[in-house]
Amino acid sequence: MLVFEVLETTTLPAFDEEEEISPDDHELVHDLYKLWENTNQPGLIETWHDALQTREEALDLFSLGLLDLRTRAQVERLFWSVAREVHAIASEIKHAPEELKKISKMLPDKYFCNFSLFQSLPDSWAIDQIFPIMPLSRLDEKPDRTATLQDITCDSDGKIDNFVSTRNFSYHLPVHTLNKDPYYIGVFLVGAYQEILGDLHNLFGDTNAVHVSVYKDHYEIEQVIDGETVAEVLDYVQFNPKKMVRTVETWVTTSMKAGIITPEEGREFLSNYRSGLYGYTYLEKD
Repeated sequence: MLVFEVLETTTLPAFDEEEEISPDDHELVHDLYKLWENTNQPGLIETWHDALQTREEALDLFSLGLLDLRTRAQVERLFWSVAREVHAIASEIKHAPEELKKISKMLPDKYFCNFSLFQSLPDSWAIDQIFPIMPLSRLDEKPDRTATLQDITCDSDGKIDNFVSTRNFSYHLPVHTLNKDPYYIGVFLVGAYQEILGDLHNLFGDTNAVHVSVYKDHYEIEQVIDGETVAEVLDYVQFNPKKMVRTVETWVTTSMKAGIITPEEGREFLSNYRSGLYGYTYLEKD
């Protein structure tokens, strides 16, 4: 089982229902606003096609410098409001067109999580393996959002957007709105095989591991194994951490003598550098 924390979330923009557009707003904004106001079941396909075309036209004009940033933002908010409205109506149709069903893949929030897909769940990316995934926090509350999961790597493929569901699979995971408390998600049926496949992908290294023994009426934590540090991972790829520290120390000392930085700034820089170098490869909270 893999457990990771959600770090941050982002959601698609929306147009406030109480917000109105002015006569001076761009024609494309007026077109999308009318589509949003008049969305109905008989004209659903036409509305969706018109919204796509209008947004595409806005993007083209923006790339040519013929559309200002404010108008671009208005178009985005209105387009996604139309998309949500079309999807809501289409979901109530028994035999909705496949094109409208695909909108559901576009709408979920993105939950950014403290893990590397390629290191810990490579089969999810390589062979589209669908692992059972669910929130581990706030299980006494009904999820009020849906989301896809994004990892902390720089690769755009570092995401999970296929999940086990009652209808075979789903493009999003039911989750809760984040609050000030840590929010954890668990991935089940993973283990050493995924870790071996991941090797040192993205140079993230092994995660912290916990061995737990489960008994009839209780459980016991048998062993806690720390994951790899940045220094250990760099050493695997022929970088010498001690030499790196000495190089930085020399630079800091030279900069302090030259008056480029103060002694306090030098000490703080070295402290942060050592802390990062000998700390966990995944993100850690202060």
